[in-house]
Amino acid sequence: MKRFKTALLCLLVGAGLQVNAQSKKPVYLDDRMSIEQRVESALSLMTLEEKVALCHAQSKFSSHGVPRLGIPEIWMSDGPHGVREEIQWDSWGNAGFTNDSCTAYPALTCLAATFNPSLSLAYGVAIGEEARYRRKDILLGPGVNIYRTPMNGRNFEYMGEDPYLASIMVVPYIKGVQQSGVAACVKHYALNNQEEWRGHINVNLSDRALYEIYLPAFKAAVEEGQVWSIMGSYNQLRGQHCCHNDLLLNKILKTDWKFDGAVVTDWGGAHDTKQAALNGLDIEMGSYTNGLSSKATFGYEDYFLARPFLDMLKKGEAPVSVVDDKARRVLRLIFRTAMTPNRPYGRFVCADHSETARKVAEEGIVLLKNDKQFFPAPVGKYQRIVVVGENATRSVTEGGGSSTLKVKYEVSPLQGLIAKYGKDHVVYAQGYASGPSLYDREEPSKLNTDSLFKAAVETAKNADVVYFVGGLNKNHFQDAEGGDRKTYNLPFEQDKLIEAILKVNKNVAVILISGNAVAMPWEKAVPAIVQSWYLGSEGGNAIANVLSGAVNPSGKLPFSFPKKLEDNAAHSFGRLSYPGDSINQYYKEDILVGYRWFDTKKIAPQFAFGYGLSYTSFEYGKIATDKPAYKADETIKISFTLKNTGKVDGAEAVQVYASQPKASVMRPAKELKAFQKVFLKAGETQTVSLEVKVKDMAFYNEKTMSWTVEPGEFVLRNAASAADVKSSVSIQIK
Repeated sequence: MKRFKTALLCLLVGAGLQVNAQSKKPVYLDDRMSIEQRVESALSLMTLEEKVALCHAQSKFSSHGVPRLGIPEIWMSDGPHGVREEIQWDSWGNAGFTNDSCTAYPALTCLAATFNPSLSLAYGVAIGEEARYRRKDILLGPGVNIYRTPMNGRNFEYMGEDPYLASIMVVPYIKGVQQSGVAACVKHYALNNQEEWRGHINVNLSDRALYEIYLPAFKAAVEEGQVWSIMGSYNQLRGQHCCHNDLLLNKILKTDWKFDGAVVTDWGGAHDTKQAALNGLDIEMGSYTNGLSSKATFGYEDYFLARPFLDMLKKGEAPVSVVDDKARRVLRLIFRTAMTPNRPYGRFVCADHSETARKVAEEGIVLLKNDKQFFPAPVGKYQRIVVVGENATRSVTEGGGSSTLKVKYEVSPLQGLIAKYGKDHVVYAQGYASGPSLYDREEPSKLNTDSLFKAAVETAKNADVVYFVGGLNKNHFQDAEGGDRKTYNLPFEQDKLIEAILKVNKNVAVILISGNAVAMPWEKAVPAIVQSWYLGSEGGNAIANVLSGAVNPSGKLPFSFPKKLEDNAAHSFGRLSYPGDSINQYYKEDILVGYRWFDTKKIAPQFAFGYGLSYTSFEYGKIATDKPAYKADETIKISFTLKNTGKVDGAEAVQVYASQPKASVMRPAKELKAFQKVFLKAGETQTVSLEVKVKDMAFYNEKTMSWTVEPGEFVLRNAASAADVKSSVSIQIK
C-alpha cells in the first residue's frame, strides 16, 4: 500500500499537480486548505480549453467540470418553490424518473406576505435539503424582481413591490439553501418586470429608480446573504442585454458590491461573444434552444462562451485574465458546493418539509375583508357549505413556466375543506372551466360552460354559505412565464358568476388563488375576501385551517391592489411606460412604485400594501425614539407598545415608515424602513423595539452618484399598513 501511495504521489507530481507536503494531496483536493488556495491550485493546472469549458453548458441543466482533475460538473435545477423534475439531457422533455416528485412550497408572493424572516429561513433550509438530496449544486431561485405592474405574468415568483421587504426576506432564504451546500441563484438581475417582449425590451429609467427600487434586494442578497450565484435577465438595460451588461455586472455587481460568485445567464440570455466575454458573464446556459419556440442543431461547443470565446482568446482579442476570472468564479462555486467538506446529504419529501410548507401558507394567507365576523367558520357552524370554482380542484403546482413542479402530493382547497368540515357538509360545483383540474381531466372544449354556470348558481341557492374559490391559474397569459396578463379582471367570466350567485345567496366568501392583484367589481357586495396565493402541497389544509379558525390569519399584502388598472403607476403614463413600443419602454413613474405612488399622489387603492386582517384586534401605542436627534453614522432606536385586545391569540406584522418633509429632491410620502412579526396571546401587551440606521434614510444622489442623507427633519410612523398609520414622531438628522 505504501508503495502504491508513493507511486501515486510521483504520478501526480509528474503530471505537474501541486501537492501539499503534509497531506500528500494536490492542494485543490485538500479540504483543509482555504477555498481561495484550492481555486488557485486548480486554476494553475488547467489548460485554456478547460477554462473555457467551465463557462458554458454541456446539457440543458448542467455545465462542465474538469474531468482530468477530478473536478465535477455543475448540476442545476429550476426553483424557487420546489425542485423541478429531471429534464432530458438535450431536450425540455421530462426524463421519466420515478423518484423526482418533490414537496411544493408556497409561491414567493406568499412567503413575502408572511412578513416573517424566520419562516423565510425555514423555507430556504427545507428546499435546500430537497435540492441537495437530488444532487443539485445550484437552485435557480429565489426571485426578487419588483412588482411594478399587476399584469406581469411572473409576479408570483417574486417578493412584492417594496425593495426593503424583498431585501429582508431574501437573505434568510439564501442562507437556508446554502447551508446544505447548494448555491442559491438570485434572479432575474435586473429589471425583468414584465414578460411581454422580455427577450429584447430595452428598459430606460433614472439612476434613482435603479438604485432605490430595483437593485436593493439584489444588493442585500450579495452583501448580506453572500449568495453564490446570480442569474441575469432577458431584457436590456440602456441598450445592453442584462446577461452581459457592463454596468450591471462589472461595475455594480462585481466592483461595487464585491460579488465573488458566478453569473449565470437565463436560458438563451446570451447574444454576443465579445459582450459575454468582457461584460461579466461567467456561465452561459440555454443558447439557441430557448425551450419556447425553437430547437436548433447547434452543439454546446457553438455557444458564445465556447469555441468562439476560445478563438477570441487564442487570437489575443481578449486577455487570458478574462477567462481566468470566470474560471475562478466557477471553481469557487464548485468548491462551495460539490467539493465542499462535510456536505450534508439532504432530505426529500419528509413530514417536517410538509409542515414548513403548511406554516408558510398559513402565515401568508391574507384576510382582506371580513364583514360581521364572517370568518372564522368553525366546524359545525354551517351544515351545507357549497364550494364553487375550478381553483378548488385545479392543480396550482403545475404550469407557470420554469417553476412548474412534479409533486409527491397536493392537497386541493376542496380536499382540505372536506377533511375539515366532513364530506356530508361540503358540496362542490365547478362553475367555470379553463383547463384540466385535479378531479376532472376533461378539456374545456368538452365541457359545457353554460351548464357549469347554471349548475353552480342553482346549487348555491340552498347553501348555508358559499365559498367561491377562483382567481387566476398558471395558464399562459395568467400567472405564467412567457406572457403577461391580458386583462385585470378575473378570467373565464368569474365576475359574472360571482354576481349571479350573489343574486340567489348573499352569504358568499371569495377565496382568491393568484400571484397578482385582480379587479373586484363585486367587492362591496361580498362579506368576506381571502387572498390565498399558490400555496403548494399543503395549500388545501392551510386554507381550511384559516377559514375554520384553527389558524388566525396574519398575512399582509406585499403589494398594493389598485381599484382599476389605470391607478397603477406604470399604467398611468400610457403604453410607452408599460409595456413599451416593443423596442423601448420608459419607467415614467420613476421611484414612485406601488404604495409610494398611491400615497404620494393620494390615490386610494383597493387594498393597501401591508394590509391584512386578523380574527383578533391590536392596539398600537405611540411611537417613540431613544433621542430627538442623530448623526449620520448612528442608529435610531424605535419603540411602541402593541396589545392584543381581542379574545384569541394572534400575530401582527407591525411596520415603520419614514419620510422627509423637506428635501432637495422629490421623495415619496413615506417608505418602509422596518417591520416585525409580533405574536401575542389574547390580552397580552408587548413593547416592540425596532432599529433604523440613519444611512438607510438616504436617497441616491444622481449629481454625485452616491447615497446622500440630507440634514433636517424626518418623520417616523408606526402603522398596520401603508394606509393605516397609528402615530408619528419627528426627529432631526444633523
